[in-house]
Amino acid sequence: MKIRTITHEPLRVLVGCETSGVVRRAFLDRGHDAWSCDLLPSDDASNRHMQCDIREVLSMGWDLLTVMHPPCTRLCNSGVRWLSKPPKGRSLDDMWAELDEGAALFSACWNAPVPRVAVENPVMHRHAKERIHNYQPAAQHVQPWWFGEKAFKATGLYLRGLPPLVPTDKLTPPEKATEEHKKWSAIHRASPGPDRWKLRSKTFPGIAVAMADQWGGWAVENEAAV
Repeated sequence: MKIRTITHEPLRVLVGCETSGVVRRAFLDRGHDAWSCDLLPSDDASNRHMQCDIREVLSMGWDLLTVMHPPCTRLCNSGVRWLSKPPKGRSLDDMWAELDEGAALFSACWNAPVPRVAVENPVMHRHAKERIHNYQPAAQHVQPWWFGEKAFKATGLYLRGLPPLVPTDKLTPPEKATEEHKKWSAIHRASPGPDRWKLRSKTFPGIAVAMADQWGGWAVENEAAV
């Protein structure tokens, strides 16, 4: 893999809600001062991972913020039904309280004192949009197969101060009802279990590299031109 060398000052990059380190490492490999943050420890035991609420570190002078997997269960369209009929063992008050908390976290990241922000999230329902300060629609939805990854996973990117990602290695998706299509759909077909959330929140290396190359490089060049 060819890595572009940065000739300007590196950016201070915060990768929020990430435990895998995939995006952090992509920015580090390109010379940036990158850190990840999550309530859980990092999978790679990196000393560049802060285990805390991301809201505690948003004001530490970052140039670029990417929030990869903020809790979105109550914000996305697929979960709106629980706001009128909660799952067994839960109450409506629980559901709406979780919606408020999820919207508050998204709002804090989206309105963070950082000039360049990217937040990943699925399509939101109207109750979520109403609770997010300065809400703007997602700038784009990308797929892993746009970046050389054999997988389906539509990902909404809410962007402020950053351009949409440009596909780097578009593959041809397999036809439906084939074994290959099933393999590409592994995330959606994941069986229920304690690690299902980690599989479904996976960031593919191809997308991480595109973020580091395009957003890191664009931001550095944009900074130099100011």
